[in-house]
Amino acid sequence: MPIDHVGLQVPQDKFQDILEFYKEALKPLNYEVKMQFGPCVVGMGPSKSDVEAYNRADFWLTGVEASTPNITSHVALRVNDRAAVDGFHAAGVKSGGKDNGAPGPRPHYHANYYGAFIIDPVGNNIEVVCHEAM
Repeated sequence: MPIDHVGLQVPQDKFQDILEFYKEALKPLNYEVKMQFGPCVVGMGPSKSDVEAYNRADFWLTGVEASTPNITSHVALRVNDRAAVDGFHAAGVKSGGKDNGAPGPRPHYHANYYGAFIIDPVGNNIEVVCHEAM
């Protein structure tokens, strides 16, 4: 199962500088800003998407308060069916993870986006996502 996207948390007071750094550093890879939610959540991705009608962003930056202890990461794993998303969520909660988003559609990303989120025992946000139509 391939990694679908990764998110880094960065100090909010340095967010714009860090964003500018990544915009330049990833330009040779044809990466650009694809999505933005508020002033401090930006998704970057390749200029062309491999999923139709999806402004694919696979590298995310999120600004957090500088005093935030234990800055954590976000990793999303891509699967080919929604049952695997459901199974991941159920197993994650059963094994001690904290629900961070029940299985379901996320149409603000694209029409077929179906994902679930678990916070692992040390605070990392793990997602499993399916991009296939139902």
